[in-house]
Parts: sequence; structure tokens; C-alpha cells
Amino acid sequence: MSIIQHILIIALAFWMVIDQQGPVITTWFPAIIAMIAGFILGDIQTAMVIGGTFQLMALGVANIGGSSVPNYGLAALVGVYVAIRTTGNIVDAKAAAMAVGVPVGMLGIQLDVLGKILTNPIVHKAQTYASEGQYKKMNRTLLIAPGIFGLTTAIPTALFVIFGKPVVSFILKSLPSWFTNGLSIAGGILPVVGIGILISMMPVKKHFMYLIIGFVAAAYLNMPMMGVALIGVGAAYNFFIHATSGSNGAVAGATVGEENIEDGDFDE
Repeated sequence: MSIIQHILIIALAFWMVIDQQGPVITTWFPAIIAMIAGFILGDIQTAMVIGGTFQLMALGVANIGGSSVPNYGLAALVGVYVAIRTTGNIVDAKAAAMAVGVPVGMLGIQLDVLGKILTNPIVHKAQTYASEGQYKKMNRTLLIAPGIFGLTTAIPTALFVIFGKPVVSFILKSLPSWFTNGLSIAGGILPVVGIGILISMMPVKKHFMYLIIGFVAAAYLNMPMMGVALIGVGAAYNFFIHATSGSNGAVAGATVGEENIEDGDFDE
């Protein structure tokens, strides 16, 4: 594996958190970050399987109110890197990715807290410049914070890239088969937990019929995910049209009523 690939993987880890904290181009999503990593490493199929697994785990998980949550994007990136470097088939790749990626994702909680602690003085310094009216210095100071957040993921990734292969290979060979099999089972269960968390946050009772339609299409008709998604897009568009037409009708009715009152045409 070339040095350029190593550098690109580390740079991807650095950019991932900057995107999450700033532009939000969605490159920090596990599925997207895994696809890019797979393209860099030359095995997109394995990367997408691993990325999809971590993406399902991340459903419904959000750092609301500044709370820290597992970094499944970092987990997917490290999992893809380790799996492609140390395994030769998709089953072993998923087990390796789970064995390494899940702990790294949990480590992301501490890394996020560390990043917030380190950037706190920077924010206070920027506030001082703002109160003094030195806005150029304020902007230059604020540019330091994303770099610190980027280092919280780039440095652990660099350690895996530089020292990871012999250590990870030793760990994977030392793990008993029942443990790796358990990780494979967990890889199938945790996505369901993620979907369950997401559903619990949605108005399922109000739109239960759409849930039934999606279940029947997937379970009984064996419809591909793209087909089910297109049905969802059609249903969402239909719901949007009816909602907007109803609101437009209410506005039009209110306007007509106001005109009648102005003309004196109303019932006393």
C-alpha cells in the first residue's frame, strides 16, 4: 500500500470532522466516508458493506445540545482501512471492522470532549477580539478551532496507519472464533437498534400506513431498496402537494373574507 494512500486516509480523517463542524457536505456520514476510503484503497465493495453497517448504527444518533456521541464516521474509516489491509473476504472484513471500528467509535466520544476543551480558550479569545472590535483577529482566531477538531481524528487514524497493521493482525489472530462470530451477529443487530431509535423519533402512528406499504414492498414483494425509496419519495411529494394546497386554500379564503368586509358585504 503506497504512502499516498496513507496520506489520503489521514487527510480524509482530518477533513471529516471539519465538515461535521462547518460546511456539512455530508462527507462525515459513515456510508460516504467509507465509500471515499474504499475508492482510495481500491476496494469500494468491501468499504460500502462496512460503511452501510456503521451508517445503520448511526441512525437516530445526534449530538443534540452539544453532547458527545460515538463517532461512527471515524469508526467506518478505521474499520474499512483495517479490514481491507488485513482480510481477504467480506465476512472476515466485517468482523475485523466491527472489532476495531466500534471501540474507535466509542473513543470518538472522548476525542470530541477533548476537542471542545482545547477549543474553549480559543472561543473566549475570539470573544475578546469581538468586544474590542478587532474582527479580523477574531476571524483568524476562530480558524484555529476546526484544525484542532480535525487533529482529534487525524492523529488516532495516523497511529492506525503507521502502527496498526501488525498490532491489529495480532489481535485478530488472538481473538477466539466465538468472539468474532459474536461481533458478526452484533453487526446485524446494532443496525436494527439504530433504525428503532430513528422510528421512535418519527410520527409513526400518524403515518402508519406508509410503514406498512414499505414493509410489504420489502418483505413480501422483495423490492430493492431503491424501489422502496422511490415509493417513499412519491408519497412524500403527494403529502407535500396536499399540505401546500390546503394552506393556499386557507389563505385564499381569508383574503376573500377580508375583501368582503372592506366592501361592506357581510352578514350582521
